[in-house]
Amino acid sequence: MTYFAEYAWVDGAVARDVRIEVAGGRFTAVTPNAPAAGTRLSGLVVPGLVNAHSHAFHRALRGRTHGDRGSFWTWRELMYSVAARLDPDSYFELARAVYGEMALAGITCVGEFHYLHHTADGTPYADPNAMGQALIAAAHEAGIRITLLDTLYLTSSVDGKPLEGVQRRFGDRDLDAWEDRTAALRPADHALLGAAIHSVRAVPARHLSGLAGRTPLHVHLSEQRAENEQCRAVHGCTPTELLQQHGILGPGTTAVHATHLSDGDIKALGGSGTGVCLCPTTERDLADGIGPGRALADAGVPLSLGSDSQAVIDLFEEARGVELDERLASERRGHFTPAELLTAATAHGSLGWDDAGRITPGHRADLVAVSLESVRTAGVEPSGAVYAATAADVIHVIADGRLIVDGGRHTGFDVAAALRKALS
Repeated sequence: MTYFAEYAWVDGAVARDVRIEVAGGRFTAVTPNAPAAGTRLSGLVVPGLVNAHSHAFHRALRGRTHGDRGSFWTWRELMYSVAARLDPDSYFELARAVYGEMALAGITCVGEFHYLHHTADGTPYADPNAMGQALIAAAHEAGIRITLLDTLYLTSSVDGKPLEGVQRRFGDRDLDAWEDRTAALRPADHALLGAAIHSVRAVPARHLSGLAGRTPLHVHLSEQRAENEQCRAVHGCTPTELLQQHGILGPGTTAVHATHLSDGDIKALGGSGTGVCLCPTTERDLADGIGPGRALADAGVPLSLGSDSQAVIDLFEEARGVELDERLASERRGHFTPAELLTAATAHGSLGWDDAGRITPGHRADLVAVSLESVRTAGVEPSGAVYAATAADVIHVIADGRLIVDGGRHTGFDVAAALRKALS
Protein backbone atom coordinates (compact mmCIF):
# COMPACT_ATOMS: atom_id res chain seq x y z
CA MET A 1 0.00 0.00 0.00
CA THR A 2 1.30 3.45 -0.90
CA TYR A 3 0.22 6.72 0.73
CA PHE A 4 1.11 10.26 -0.28
CA ALA A 5 1.21 13.16 2.17
CA GLU A 6 1.67 16.77 1.17
CA TYR A 7 3.06 17.32 4.67
CA ALA A 8 4.37 14.64 7.03
CA TRP A 9 6.30 14.70 10.27
CA VAL A 10 9.50 12.82 9.45
CA ASP A 11 12.68 12.78 11.57
CA GLY A 12 11.49 15.54 13.87
CA ALA A 13 10.38 18.06 11.25
CA VAL A 14 7.77 18.67 8.57
CA ALA A 15 8.71 17.18 5.18
CA ARG A 16 6.96 17.96 1.88
CA ASP A 17 5.45 15.56 -0.65
CA VAL A 18 6.18 12.35 1.23
CA ARG A 19 5.52 8.96 -0.35
CA ILE A 20 4.94 6.34 2.37
CA GLU A 21 4.98 2.65 1.48
CA VAL A 22 3.50 0.02 3.78
CA ALA A 23 3.57 -3.78 3.75
CA GLY A 24 2.74 -6.27 6.49
CA GLY A 25 1.72 -3.48 8.85
CA ARG A 26 5.19 -1.83 8.64
CA PHE A 27 6.68 1.10 6.82
CA THR A 28 8.91 -0.18 4.04
CA ALA A 29 9.94 3.12 2.46
CA VAL A 30 9.51 6.81 3.31
CA THR A 31 10.49 9.24 0.54
CA PRO A 32 10.19 13.05 0.90
CA ASN A 33 10.04 15.31 -2.17
CA ALA A 34 8.52 12.49 -4.19
CA PRO A 35 6.02 12.67 -7.07
CA ALA A 36 2.41 12.06 -6.05
CA ALA A 37 1.43 8.40 -5.99
CA GLY A 38 -0.99 6.18 -4.10
CA THR A 39 -3.72 7.14 -1.62
CA ARG A 40 -3.53 10.81 -0.70
CA LEU A 41 -3.65 11.71 3.01
CA SER A 42 -4.58 15.37 3.30
CA GLY A 43 -3.38 17.80 5.94
CA LEU A 44 -0.41 17.09 8.20
CA VAL A 45 0.41 13.39 8.65
CA VAL A 46 2.01 12.50 11.99
CA PRO A 47 2.90 9.21 13.68
CA GLY A 48 0.20 7.48 15.71
CA LEU A 49 -0.42 9.26 19.01
CA VAL A 50 0.15 7.47 22.32
CA ASN A 51 -2.03 7.72 25.41
CA ALA A 52 0.45 6.49 28.01
CA HIS A 53 -1.87 6.73 31.00
CA SER A 54 -5.56 5.82 30.93
CA HIS A 55 -8.22 4.75 33.40
CA ALA A 56 -10.95 3.82 30.93
CA PHE A 57 -13.80 3.67 33.45
CA HIS A 58 -13.22 7.27 34.57
CA ARG A 59 -14.87 8.35 31.30
CA ALA A 60 -18.19 7.87 33.09
CA LEU A 61 -17.35 10.88 35.29
CA ARG A 62 -16.82 13.42 32.51
CA GLY A 63 -18.81 16.58 33.21
CA ARG A 64 -20.36 15.12 36.38
CA THR A 65 -17.92 16.17 39.09
CA HIS A 66 -18.20 19.96 39.01
CA GLY A 67 -21.34 20.56 41.07
CA ASP A 68 -19.44 22.00 44.01
CA ARG A 69 -15.89 23.08 44.76
CA GLY A 70 -14.72 19.66 45.91
CA SER A 71 -11.19 18.28 45.74
CA PHE A 72 -9.27 15.29 44.44
CA TRP A 73 -10.54 13.34 47.42
CA THR A 74 -14.25 14.14 46.86
CA TRP A 75 -13.77 13.34 43.17
CA ARG A 76 -12.30 10.00 44.24
CA GLU A 77 -15.49 9.06 46.09
CA LEU A 78 -17.49 9.62 42.90
CA MET A 79 -14.97 7.51 41.00
CA TYR A 80 -15.43 4.71 43.53
CA SER A 81 -19.19 4.77 42.92
CA VAL A 82 -18.58 4.13 39.21
CA ALA A 83 -16.06 1.38 39.97
CA ALA A 84 -18.60 -0.42 42.16
CA ARG A 85 -21.05 -0.91 39.29
CA LEU A 86 -18.91 -2.48 36.58
CA ASP A 87 -18.56 -6.16 35.67
CA PRO A 88 -16.57 -7.74 32.81
CA ASP A 89 -19.37 -7.33 30.27
CA SER A 90 -20.21 -3.73 31.09
CA TYR A 91 -16.54 -2.85 31.37
CA PHE A 92 -15.92 -4.26 27.90
CA GLU A 93 -18.72 -2.13 26.46
CA LEU A 94 -17.49 1.01 28.18
CA ALA A 95 -13.81 0.46 27.34
CA ARG A 96 -14.62 -0.41 23.72
CA ALA A 97 -16.42 2.92 23.37
CA VAL A 98 -13.68 4.86 25.17
CA TYR A 99 -10.94 3.29 23.06
CA GLY A 100 -13.04 4.09 20.00
CA GLU A 101 -13.06 7.72 21.12
CA MET A 102 -9.28 7.51 21.45
CA ALA A 103 -8.99 6.16 17.92
CA LEU A 104 -11.04 9.09 16.62
CA ALA A 105 -8.55 11.38 18.40
CA GLY A 106 -5.60 9.80 16.57
CA ILE A 107 -4.49 7.54 19.41
CA THR A 108 -3.19 4.21 18.13
CA CYS A 109 -1.76 2.87 21.40
CA VAL A 110 -2.96 3.12 25.02
CA GLY A 111 -1.41 2.30 28.35
CA GLU A 112 -4.26 1.14 30.59
CA PHE A 113 -3.39 1.54 34.29
CA HIS A 114 -5.70 -1.25 35.39
CA TYR A 115 -6.70 -1.85 39.00
CA LEU A 116 -10.38 -2.78 38.77
CA HIS A 117 -9.69 -6.48 39.21
CA HIS A 118 -12.33 -8.32 41.27
CA THR A 119 -16.01 -8.37 42.20
CA ALA A 120 -17.52 -5.67 44.39
CA ASP A 121 -16.60 -7.42 47.64
CA GLY A 122 -13.11 -8.36 46.49
CA THR A 123 -13.89 -11.95 45.53
CA PRO A 124 -12.09 -12.97 42.32
CA TYR A 125 -14.13 -13.77 39.23
CA ALA A 126 -14.09 -17.37 37.97
CA ASP A 127 -11.44 -16.07 35.58
CA PRO A 128 -9.41 -13.87 37.96
CA ASN A 129 -8.29 -11.74 34.99
CA ALA A 130 -11.74 -11.29 33.46
CA MET A 131 -11.63 -7.52 33.80
CA GLY A 132 -8.17 -7.25 32.25
CA GLN A 133 -9.14 -9.54 29.40
CA ALA A 134 -12.19 -7.33 28.79
CA LEU A 135 -9.85 -4.35 28.30
CA ILE A 136 -7.61 -6.27 25.90
CA ALA A 137 -10.67 -7.35 23.88
CA ALA A 138 -12.03 -3.79 23.89
CA ALA A 139 -8.81 -2.39 22.44
CA HIS A 140 -8.91 -5.02 19.69
CA GLU A 141 -12.46 -4.01 18.78
CA ALA A 142 -11.42 -0.36 18.62
CA GLY A 143 -8.42 -1.21 16.42
CA ILE A 144 -5.71 0.13 18.73
CA ARG A 145 -2.83 -1.47 20.62
CA ILE A 146 -2.82 -1.72 24.41
CA THR A 147 -0.26 -2.19 27.13
CA LEU A 148 -2.18 -3.56 30.09
CA LEU A 149 -0.45 -2.21 33.19
CA ASP A 150 -1.86 -4.59 35.78
CA THR A 151 -1.71 -2.72 39.05
CA LEU A 152 -0.66 -3.85 42.51
CA TYR A 153 -2.98 -2.25 45.08
CA LEU A 154 -2.84 -3.60 48.64
CA THR A 155 -3.51 -0.81 51.17
CA SER A 156 -5.48 2.42 51.39
CA SER A 157 -2.86 4.65 53.00
CA VAL A 158 0.87 5.10 53.39
CA ASP A 159 0.69 3.76 56.94
CA GLY A 160 -0.86 0.50 55.74
CA LYS A 161 -4.58 0.79 56.50
CA PRO A 162 -6.51 -2.08 54.88
CA LEU A 163 -8.69 -1.67 51.83
CA GLU A 164 -12.34 -1.07 52.53
CA GLY A 165 -15.55 -0.67 50.59
CA VAL A 166 -15.13 -0.66 46.82
CA GLN A 167 -11.34 -0.55 47.25
CA ARG A 168 -11.52 -4.29 47.90
CA ARG A 169 -12.14 -4.69 44.15
CA PHE A 170 -8.68 -3.31 43.53
CA GLY A 171 -6.66 -5.49 45.86
CA ASP A 172 -5.05 -8.90 45.71
CA ARG A 173 -4.27 -10.65 48.99
CA ASP A 174 -0.58 -9.83 48.83
CA LEU A 175 2.30 -9.57 46.35
CA ASP A 176 2.43 -13.32 45.79
CA ALA A 177 -1.30 -13.47 44.99
CA TRP A 178 -0.92 -10.58 42.52
CA GLU A 179 2.01 -12.35 40.85
CA ASP A 180 0.05 -15.61 40.61
CA ARG A 181 -2.92 -13.85 39.05
CA THR A 182 -0.96 -11.78 36.55
CA ALA A 183 1.11 -14.80 35.52
CA ALA A 184 -2.09 -16.25 34.05
CA LEU A 185 -2.70 -13.24 31.79
CA ARG A 186 -2.16 -13.99 28.13
CA PRO A 187 -1.10 -11.27 25.69
CA ALA A 188 -2.35 -10.91 22.13
CA ASP A 189 -0.86 -9.55 18.92
CA HIS A 190 -2.15 -6.09 19.75
CA ALA A 191 -1.38 -6.28 23.47
CA LEU A 192 1.61 -6.16 25.78
CA LEU A 193 1.56 -6.87 29.50
CA GLY A 194 3.17 -4.54 31.99
CA ALA A 195 2.93 -3.82 35.70
CA ALA A 196 2.06 -0.88 37.89
CA ILE A 197 2.48 0.19 41.48
CA HIS A 198 -0.63 2.18 42.19
CA SER A 199 1.20 4.56 44.54
CA VAL A 200 3.19 4.58 47.77
CA ARG A 201 -0.22 4.82 49.45
CA ALA A 202 -1.33 1.52 48.02
CA VAL A 203 1.81 -0.66 48.15
CA PRO A 204 3.69 -1.12 51.44
CA ALA A 205 7.39 -0.34 51.22
CA ARG A 206 8.34 -3.93 52.04
CA HIS A 207 6.80 -5.06 48.74
CA LEU A 208 8.36 -2.44 46.48
CA SER A 209 11.62 -4.26 45.82
CA GLY A 210 9.58 -7.22 44.55
CA LEU A 211 8.69 -5.15 41.48
CA ALA A 212 12.15 -3.77 40.80
CA GLY A 213 13.39 -4.54 37.30
CA ARG A 214 9.96 -5.19 35.79
CA THR A 215 9.36 -3.38 32.54
CA PRO A 216 7.30 -1.58 31.58
CA LEU A 217 6.50 -0.49 35.14
CA HIS A 218 4.36 2.56 35.93
CA VAL A 219 3.57 4.28 39.24
CA HIS A 220 1.46 7.25 40.33
CA LEU A 221 3.98 9.60 41.95
CA SER A 222 3.50 12.74 44.04
CA GLU A 223 0.18 13.60 42.44
CA GLN A 224 -0.99 15.17 45.70
CA ARG A 225 0.89 17.14 48.35
CA ALA A 226 -0.86 14.99 50.96
CA GLU A 227 0.87 11.90 49.55
CA ASN A 228 4.26 13.57 50.05
CA GLU A 229 3.39 14.64 53.59
CA GLN A 230 2.19 11.17 54.57
CA CYS A 231 5.26 9.52 53.05
CA ARG A 232 7.60 11.81 54.97
CA ALA A 233 5.66 11.15 58.19
CA VAL A 234 5.84 7.37 57.81
CA HIS A 235 9.13 6.82 55.97
CA GLY A 236 11.05 10.05 56.55
CA CYS A 237 11.52 10.67 52.82
CA THR A 238 9.69 11.69 49.65
CA PRO A 239 7.87 9.11 47.52
CA THR A 240 10.60 9.41 44.88
CA GLU A 241 13.29 8.73 47.48
CA LEU A 242 11.34 5.71 48.74
CA LEU A 243 11.09 4.27 45.23
CA GLN A 244 14.78 4.90 44.68
CA GLN A 245 15.70 3.10 47.89
CA HIS A 246 13.85 0.01 46.69
CA GLY A 247 15.27 -0.07 43.15
CA ILE A 248 12.12 1.05 41.36
CA LEU A 249 13.60 3.97 39.42
CA GLY A 250 15.18 3.24 36.05
CA PRO A 251 14.70 3.36 32.26
CA GLY A 252 11.87 0.80 32.32
CA THR A 253 9.84 2.81 34.86
CA THR A 254 7.43 5.67 34.20
CA ALA A 255 6.25 7.96 37.00
CA VAL A 256 2.79 9.36 36.34
CA HIS A 257 2.00 12.99 37.25
CA ALA A 258 5.17 13.74 39.27
CA THR A 259 3.56 17.07 40.10
CA HIS A 260 4.97 17.92 43.51
CA LEU A 261 8.69 17.14 43.36
CA SER A 262 11.73 18.42 45.21
CA ASP A 263 14.89 19.37 43.36
CA GLY A 264 16.38 16.14 44.65
CA ASP A 265 13.44 14.16 43.26
CA ILE A 266 13.95 15.67 39.81
CA LYS A 267 17.65 14.86 39.92
CA ALA A 268 16.93 11.26 40.98
CA LEU A 269 14.40 10.73 38.19
CA GLY A 270 16.67 12.22 35.56
CA GLY A 271 19.81 10.48 36.76
CA SER A 272 18.12 7.09 36.72
CA GLY A 273 16.54 7.52 33.27
CA THR A 274 13.03 7.19 34.72
CA GLY A 275 10.29 8.52 32.45
CA VAL A 276 7.45 10.81 33.49
CA CYS A 277 3.94 10.80 32.04
CA LEU A 278 2.26 14.18 32.34
CA CYS A 279 -1.54 14.43 32.20
CA PRO A 280 -2.23 18.18 32.00
CA THR A 281 -5.99 18.05 31.39
CA THR A 282 -6.60 15.80 34.38
CA GLU A 283 -4.16 17.66 36.60
CA ARG A 284 -6.01 20.84 35.61
CA ASP A 285 -9.46 19.30 36.07
CA LEU A 286 -8.66 18.00 39.56
CA ALA A 287 -6.73 21.14 40.59
CA ASP A 288 -3.70 18.99 41.33
CA GLY A 289 -1.14 21.60 40.31
CA ILE A 290 1.38 22.17 37.53
CA GLY A 291 4.25 19.71 37.28
CA PRO A 292 7.84 20.75 36.55
CA GLY A 293 7.85 19.54 32.94
CA ARG A 294 10.74 21.67 31.69
CA ALA A 295 12.91 20.93 34.72
CA LEU A 296 12.27 17.21 34.25
CA ALA A 297 13.15 17.32 30.57
CA ASP A 298 16.30 19.33 31.31
CA ALA A 299 17.29 16.68 33.87
CA GLY A 300 17.12 14.01 31.15
CA VAL A 301 13.66 12.61 31.90
CA PRO A 302 11.79 11.24 28.84
CA LEU A 303 8.28 12.72 28.78
CA SER A 304 5.07 11.05 27.66
CA LEU A 305 1.42 12.11 27.85
CA GLY A 306 -1.83 10.60 29.12
CA SER A 307 -5.54 11.36 29.28
CA ASP A 308 -5.80 9.74 32.75
CA SER A 309 -9.34 10.51 33.99
CA GLN A 310 -10.68 11.19 30.44
CA ALA A 311 -11.74 14.75 31.31
CA VAL A 312 -11.04 15.10 27.61
CA ILE A 313 -9.42 12.71 25.15
CA ASP A 314 -7.22 14.93 23.03
CA LEU A 315 -3.45 14.41 22.80
CA PHE A 316 -3.01 17.80 21.08
CA GLU A 317 -4.56 19.43 24.14
CA GLU A 318 -2.30 17.39 26.43
CA ALA A 319 0.78 18.31 24.39
CA ARG A 320 0.21 22.05 24.29
CA GLY A 321 -0.92 21.91 27.93
CA VAL A 322 2.64 20.99 28.87
CA GLU A 323 3.85 24.27 27.34
CA LEU A 324 0.93 26.47 28.32
CA ASP A 325 0.86 25.34 31.95
CA GLU A 326 4.58 26.14 32.18
CA ARG A 327 3.78 29.61 30.87
CA LEU A 328 1.21 30.13 33.61
CA ALA A 329 3.61 28.97 36.29
CA SER A 330 6.58 30.98 35.05
CA GLU A 331 4.96 33.92 33.25
CA ARG A 332 7.30 33.19 30.34
CA ARG A 333 6.79 31.64 26.90
CA GLY A 334 8.77 29.18 24.80
CA HIS A 335 9.53 26.30 27.17
CA PHE A 336 9.06 23.51 24.60
CA THR A 337 9.42 23.38 20.84
CA PRO A 338 6.63 21.83 18.73
CA ALA A 339 9.03 18.95 18.01
CA GLU A 340 9.47 18.24 21.72
CA LEU A 341 5.72 18.29 22.30
CA LEU A 342 4.98 15.99 19.37
CA THR A 343 7.73 13.64 20.52
CA ALA A 344 6.01 13.36 23.90
CA ALA A 345 2.67 12.73 22.18
CA THR A 346 4.11 9.86 20.10
CA ALA A 347 6.47 8.33 22.69
CA HIS A 348 5.87 4.57 22.68
CA GLY A 349 8.90 3.54 24.74
CA SER A 350 7.17 3.86 28.10
CA LEU A 351 4.65 1.22 26.95
CA GLY A 352 7.17 -1.24 25.51
CA TRP A 353 6.40 -0.66 21.82
CA ASP A 354 9.89 0.35 20.76
CA ASP A 355 9.11 -0.27 17.09
CA ALA A 356 6.51 2.49 16.84
CA GLY A 357 6.25 6.26 17.05
CA ARG A 358 8.20 7.33 13.95
CA ILE A 359 7.42 7.40 10.25
CA THR A 360 10.49 5.44 9.23
CA PRO A 361 11.16 2.11 7.50
CA GLY A 362 10.80 -0.90 9.79
CA HIS A 363 8.47 0.77 12.26
CA ARG A 364 4.79 -0.03 12.72
CA ALA A 365 2.64 1.70 10.15
CA ASP A 366 0.71 4.13 12.36
CA LEU A 367 -0.40 7.35 10.65
CA VAL A 368 -2.69 10.19 11.67
CA ALA A 369 -3.86 12.77 9.12
CA VAL A 370 -4.76 16.10 10.73
CA SER A 371 -6.79 18.66 8.80
CA LEU A 372 -5.14 21.98 8.00
CA GLU A 373 -8.40 23.37 6.63
CA SER A 374 -10.73 23.41 9.64
CA VAL A 375 -11.78 26.62 11.37
CA ARG A 376 -9.10 25.86 13.97
CA THR A 377 -6.21 25.11 11.62
CA ALA A 378 -6.91 27.17 8.48
CA GLY A 379 -3.92 29.36 7.72
CA VAL A 380 -1.71 27.65 10.32
CA GLU A 381 1.75 26.52 9.29
CA PRO A 382 1.94 22.70 9.42
CA SER A 383 4.58 22.76 12.17
CA GLY A 384 2.26 24.88 14.29
CA ALA A 385 -0.62 22.41 14.19
CA VAL A 386 0.31 21.09 17.64
CA TYR A 387 -0.77 24.50 18.98
CA ALA A 388 -3.95 24.79 16.92
CA ALA A 389 -5.39 21.35 16.14
CA THR A 390 -7.75 19.35 18.32
CA ALA A 391 -8.97 15.78 18.25
CA ALA A 392 -11.85 17.00 16.07
CA ASP A 393 -9.35 17.75 13.29
CA VAL A 394 -8.26 14.12 12.91
CA ILE A 395 -9.41 12.91 9.49
CA HIS A 396 -7.80 9.51 8.96
CA VAL A 397 -6.08 7.07 11.31
CA ILE A 398 -4.08 4.02 10.28
CA ALA A 399 -2.88 1.60 12.97
CA ASP A 400 -0.52 -1.25 12.11
CA GLY A 401 -1.36 -0.60 8.47
CA ARG A 402 -5.14 -0.85 8.99
CA LEU A 403 -7.49 2.07 8.36
CA ILE A 404 -9.47 2.52 11.58
CA VAL A 405 -10.73 6.09 11.08
CA ASP A 406 -11.86 7.32 7.68
CA GLY A 407 -13.15 10.84 7.15
CA GLY A 408 -13.46 11.37 10.88
CA ARG A 409 -15.57 8.24 11.42
CA HIS A 410 -14.54 4.98 13.01
CA THR A 411 -14.59 2.19 10.45
CA GLY A 412 -15.80 -0.42 12.95
CA PHE A 413 -18.70 1.10 14.88
CA ASP A 414 -20.57 4.27 15.80
CA VAL A 415 -18.49 5.52 18.73
CA ALA A 416 -20.96 8.16 19.95
CA ALA A 417 -23.78 5.59 20.01
CA ALA A 418 -21.53 3.12 21.83
CA LEU A 419 -20.68 5.76 24.44
CA ARG A 420 -24.33 6.68 24.95
CA LYS A 421 -25.23 3.03 25.45
CA ALA A 422 -22.34 2.28 27.79
CA LEU A 423 -22.97 5.39 29.90
CA SER A 424 -26.76 5.15 30.07
